[in-house]
Amino acid sequence: MMKKMKNILWMATAGALVLGLMACGGKSTAGSESGSKEGGSTEALSEKAGTEKAEANLEGSSGSLTVGFDQEFPPMGFVGEDGNYTGYDLELAEEVAKRLDLTFVPKPINWDAKDLELNSGNIDCIWNGFGMEGREDSYSFVGPYLANKQVFVVREDSEISSLADLKGKAVEVQKDSTGLTALNREENKSLKDSFGSLTEVGDYQNAMMDLEAGACDAVCMDSVVAEYQIKTFGKKAKVVSESLTEEQYGIGFKKDNTELADKVKKTLLEMKEEGVIDKINEKWFGTTEGFILQ
Repeated sequence: MMKKMKNILWMATAGALVLGLMACGGKSTAGSESGSKEGGSTEALSEKAGTEKAEANLEGSSGSLTVGFDQEFPPMGFVGEDGNYTGYDLELAEEVAKRLDLTFVPKPINWDAKDLELNSGNIDCIWNGFGMEGREDSYSFVGPYLANKQVFVVREDSEISSLADLKGKAVEVQKDSTGLTALNREENKSLKDSFGSLTEVGDYQNAMMDLEAGACDAVCMDSVVAEYQIKTFGKKAKVVSESLTEEQYGIGFKKDNTELADKVKKTLLEMKEEGVIDKINEKWFGTTEGFILQ
């Protein structure tokens, strides 16, 4: 009898234990499901916040204006003697950012990666002697704001005085530049084919050093940059009087970022009206003329 009672008590205890474990297991599963739903909700909120932040950056409301530029492109953008970024375009951009209550962030980029930098959101705009011709459908442009030419620079003692004289010569040009684009046009094919060689380089600073060292005979580059290099740095070089093409500079924003582009344009026109642009032009070019934004 006693043994039978023990068995009954043992079975009751075991049953209660099983029920308890089942209850705990059910609660754990529910908790897991609840946690999973909460986690999913958190992820959704995070994704939404990221999207909203990206949209805010595209609209220029991130609190900063990040300007992509080639740091080897004086006088438009370069590293000054004090180690800080400076230049005509950067000075314009900094004043615009100040007036829009945005933090100015100059960001040096590889020129042949500029589209990747812009489309990924790493920069808000390309503002650095950026030729508009042939690119009008790819960006939201503010401009044209400055006129320019693509020219050939040769050594001071060179006998090259015309485009025809470039036949058989070693020519250098910057990668992904408007100079290279101009040379690749059909109307300039015969000129390009007449060169002894055409080498694409990373920046004009290296091209000018190659020219001085005799590693090349001519450099195809922006007239604004060429004249500044010769005048400011005392380069023993000259510009061939016959130019390759004329062009105009613009400020390139991502195609759908018209809001920020419009704000920048409006601010630049205000600066022009107040005479601020004239002072910046005089500082960098020695003249108040040249700014053509309307």
